[in-house]
Amino acid sequence: MKQQQPQALATAASTAGDLTVAAATAALSYAEEAVAHLRRIDPVMAGIIDRVGPLKINYRRERFPALVRAIIFQQLAGRAAQAIYDRFVREIGKGRFPSPEAVLAASDEELRAVGLSRGKMAYIRDLASHVQSGSLDFKRLPRLTDDEIIAHLTRVHGIGRWTAEMFMMFNLRRPDILPVDDLGVRTAVMKAYGMAEAPLPKQLREFGERWKPHRTAASWYLWQSMRMVTVDSTAKAVKAATAAIKTGDGRRGKTKASKAVAIASSNEAKPARKQGDRGTRKTTNVTAGHGRRHREGDS
Repeated sequence: MKQQQPQALATAASTAGDLTVAAATAALSYAEEAVAHLRRIDPVMAGIIDRVGPLKINYRRERFPALVRAIIFQQLAGRAAQAIYDRFVREIGKGRFPSPEAVLAASDEELRAVGLSRGKMAYIRDLASHVQSGSLDFKRLPRLTDDEIIAHLTRVHGIGRWTAEMFMMFNLRRPDILPVDDLGVRTAVMKAYGMAEAPLPKQLREFGERWKPHRTAASWYLWQSMRMVTVDSTAKAVKAATAAIKTGDGRRGKTKASKAVAIASSNEAKPARKQGDRGTRKTTNVTAGHGRRHREGDS
């Protein structure tokens, strides 16, 4: 029996390696397929792809931790939210991310001590309760449709549609999600397609039909397009800088010019939630802790 153990371990390791390779191959195949489709059906998107480069979505495997993080980051600037998150892990989880049971066992005083508001304490406890009871079963999610997942997740207080969409895109790897309420996506569409104003969610939903079944990839490229400093944007910045110098004098004119140039190169591709998701406030990216603030649940 002992002689068979090394062989069994080797077989297990080989199988795990095969699965890793298979997952990487599948991801590569999806990226190639998505990019080819977007190029074929949308010349403007093809231009964005040329400027941005390969599709490189940073996926995350977390489930419960990702949703807790999303709640913690609501309404807060990145550094402040990260500090609270770090204290939450250190104090409630004793250095590891706390389980739902550990969250439910923590007292009000302990949760307040890490910096959580009463609203967020209630939301995180509600999430932990759903997970512990099995009413929110992450193992079920792969078998559900996108709309069913949204309905499943938004039963938890403090989780709105935007958070559910980010979770599906970056944690569940759903390929056809278009967050029509996301301000970043709407602004990117306005700029890329020469619109006078950002499309309304309903308009964006109709506009985005062309990107099916790869709307997740299209959304990612739209976010990334906001980071690109194009020849046109640089020319506009130089023109603005020149005008600032002419109208200003001395140090004041140079300061205006520097600001004009900086604006052209400071755009960042960050998921930016809609105003009023779940009828309330703002938060940040569910997966990476970045994004423009969005109101989605905290009070």
